Amino acid sequence: MFRPVSLFVGLRYTRAKRRNHFISFISLVSMIGIALGVMVLITVLSVMNGFDREIKKRVFTMVPPMTISSVTGYIAGWQDLQKTMTEFPAITASAPFATGEVLLSSGGGAAQPALLTGVLPAEAKKVSAVAEKMVQGRLSDLQAGKFGIVLGENLASLLDVSPGDKVTVFVPQVTISPAGVIPRAKRFTVVGIFKAGGGFGFDRGLGFIHLNDAQKLMGLGDNVTGLHLNIKDVYAAPSIARDLMTQLSPTASITTWADQFGEFFHAVQLEKTMMFFILLLIIAVAAFNLVATLVMVVNEKQSDIAILRTFGATPNMIMNIFIVQGGLIGVFGTLLGVVLGVLLAWNVTDIVNWIEHVFRVQFLSSNVYFVNYLPSEIEWMDVVKISVAALFLSLIATIYPAWRASKMDPVESLRYE
Repeated sequence: MFRPVSLFVGLRYTRAKRRNHFISFISLVSMIGIALGVMVLITVLSVMNGFDREIKKRVFTMVPPMTISSVTGYIAGWQDLQKTMTEFPAITASAPFATGEVLLSSGGGAAQPALLTGVLPAEAKKVSAVAEKMVQGRLSDLQAGKFGIVLGENLASLLDVSPGDKVTVFVPQVTISPAGVIPRAKRFTVVGIFKAGGGFGFDRGLGFIHLNDAQKLMGLGDNVTGLHLNIKDVYAAPSIARDLMTQLSPTASITTWADQFGEFFHAVQLEKTMMFFILLLIIAVAAFNLVATLVMVVNEKQSDIAILRTFGATPNMIMNIFIVQGGLIGVFGTLLGVVLGVLLAWNVTDIVNWIEHVFRVQFLSSNVYFVNYLPSEIEWMDVVKISVAALFLSLIATIYPAWRASKMDPVESLRYE
């Protein structure tokens, strides 16, 4: 005989008798419900992973992983500090910068506030991707003494300027002259425009000039505001910063991308976690539908259970029979959901693009959602977690009906047969 008996009988019970196709239909509905829940959960989490990836890509292209500055407002002898940074294996590159808040004005548009940063174009490429985001001109067009400026696309639009036009830069410092107190200002020529994308205001609030021009404009002399650092693992920035602080002077200050955007990414991760548990309720509903299915099966199989008990079947054996039956529904439902979910997550971007093209609608705007398409990225650990959760809920759903079957009195069940 087929061994073990519980598995053999459980497999036979998975298909209802001809006279009761309704139970088979309910079993099929339970399986489809579990599959739909798993599919939806995999797809939604993949889309959230895609948004998380795009947001991080947007941030890390414009924000250096680490920044060294000073509580005094400037760093003297930055060349020596830059050489010191080469001694740390975790640091791959460094670049000096001088930054300050300014007011930009042009003849064609209203004055706009901005954060102006002086950089060395050749070294700035090592710590940020601004040079790759240029849509007009090049970052290398910034040359010492030429007083050129690179603006974000939205900022240039607000100022109504394009490459070749002039903008006046006002800094929050004044010059004392016989005529009185005069705000410090300098005319710059727009030599390029970059586009980092919407979402964080980079295109509207940032401008770049050559480091030497920034030092003159802000009265820094040969000093700089600080050093931007690039590292091998951006997620290790907080720990690397703590190690660096032990090697630098007490006046040094180190900030990381996590200090600026850490809470934002934490909120995204929290939202993903909450979405996982909320959508897990879909699987839970389908799993508890399995309870009703198995209770109906147990009621139908009362005489069979009684006969098995008279043949020597133990309560545990009866219980295992129905756990096998419910477990099979959960396993097949989970496998079907994983296959459909992975296929949908892989193709959801193309599907949404096709719907937008056919019906001439736009679901996503880069001004609101950072991107104008639906991103998706499958993380296999999420798939594993979802599968385990679905199987666990399916197993929990089988316990009560199986326990009820094991407690049936064979004499009472056969009395009316």
